[in-house]
Amino acid sequence: MSLRSTLFSILLTSAASAALAQNPSAPLTIVVPYPAGGPLDISARIVAAGAAGQLGPIVVENKPGAGGGTGADQVAKAPKAGNQVLMGAVATHAVNPWLYQNFPYNPLKDFKSLALVARTPNVLVVNAEQAAKLGIKTTPDLVRHLKKHPDQFKYGSGGNGSIGHISAGMFESLTNTRMGHTPFQGSKPALAALESGQVLMVFDNLASALPQIQSGKLLALGVTTLSRNEALPNVPSINDSVQGFNVSTWFGLFAPAALPDADARRYATAFSAAMHAPAGKEKFKKMGITPEELMLDGFAQFVRSENSKYEFLIRAAKIKID
Repeated sequence: MSLRSTLFSILLTSAASAALAQNPSAPLTIVVPYPAGGPLDISARIVAAGAAGQLGPIVVENKPGAGGGTGADQVAKAPKAGNQVLMGAVATHAVNPWLYQNFPYNPLKDFKSLALVARTPNVLVVNAEQAAKLGIKTTPDLVRHLKKHPDQFKYGSGGNGSIGHISAGMFESLTNTRMGHTPFQGSKPALAALESGQVLMVFDNLASALPQIQSGKLLALGVTTLSRNEALPNVPSINDSVQGFNVSTWFGLFAPAALPDADARRYATAFSAAMHAPAGKEKFKKMGITPEELMLDGFAQFVRSENSKYEFLIRAAKIKID
């Protein structure tokens, strides 16, 4: 190949790479596929504030709907210079694909994994006042009550296909109990419905429910992971009494698959630094969250594993969207 041909080839490669890169003149947007005020939204704002020094202005946009699918699909199909990344979660990348027919995006092929932000347990919570009236102090108490009164109570969740919905479906399957499902647009209204007595129980992520647990409004019966959580050291694992129950919430940052590797590394490094900076760690600590370390290929491998795990769990439990 001549020198002129070689230089022309390099120029073409560089131009193609630039075409795929996000537009440096526009601010970066973190799309949160859930309503404002929840843990993913708060976490996105913490990361945005901390990474702005390296990446420039960062906007947080809430795009709820379809259990997180609306916002995730927006980023998956974003224009190449759209400057969008997603605060995705276990629902958007591991759960929803196995619940919805004609799913609009491929969670493994349409995204580039940047950084895992957090892994937190869900927690089974009930209205403390109502639980006292019903004599419910533990998970076995709840199971006995539900078996005596099948189909008479409802559980709330942050929406169809949310991890709270999946957790409750698994709980029903493993305990042979039956309840109605009332989906809400996010965890905040689900917890509000629990406090008002509209629903009997909610599986919510620990970061969201912790303030109401600490205030005494909600009673935590169990965490959904196999081990206890340091934020609730006296609350047992649900698996202690419901064998086989093991669910956790995780969320992290994803870019469209077309983002060049160099930009992905730059974003991941900046986001991780923001999470682990003293100011970021302190804000996450108040939410009961410890920032994670996984980035890029390590995070991508984790997502693939979770996707396979929930395919098995959802099919085994025969969970379907209402």
